[in-house]
Amino acid sequence: MPRISIPKREDAPVGSKPILDNVEKMLGFVPNLHRLMSISPNVLSGWATLMASLAKTLDIKTRDGIALAVSEADGCDYCLAAHSFMAGNLAKIPADEIELNREGRSTDPKRQAAVAFAKALIETRGKVSDAQFTAVRDAGWTDANIVEMIALTAQFLLTNFINNAVQTPIDFPEVSPAKAT
Repeated sequence: MPRISIPKREDAPVGSKPILDNVEKMLGFVPNLHRLMSISPNVLSGWATLMASLAKTLDIKTRDGIALAVSEADGCDYCLAAHSFMAGNLAKIPADEIELNREGRSTDPKRQAAVAFAKALIETRGKVSDAQFTAVRDAGWTDANIVEMIALTAQFLLTNFINNAVQTPIDFPEVSPAKAT
């Protein structure tokens, strides 16, 4: 049971409704997370603005890989279900690659460096080693890309924290829960 009551879509504040409309167009429904964030139009708008800006960075498979690695490392079962659904259905990432991404790995060497770096960011609270920083650079990522990876990690951490704190009910197809760390 969630610790904060999640409003029905029609009960969301007026300032949140345009963003909820966009989410519904994109996904075909309004997930619990978005309805939860809608109780504060500023939070929902801040998340949507950050997401829209960062959606223009990297490529979709790398962004989804980072989302999966971050959500696994942070133990967010809600986000694992949501990002697994989106990775498989929207980005057409195969199930075995989704599982690897959750572990901070990938079959693609360049993507491997990015998802491993994102996982390391969570595990070290941003205090990655020189070797971890060098590995992502050596894989061909630019300094701008590295800053984008850090920002994406923070974006996904935001929703992880909201869902973990509130215990948001999962409304995506279930996946195996995050491994205990």
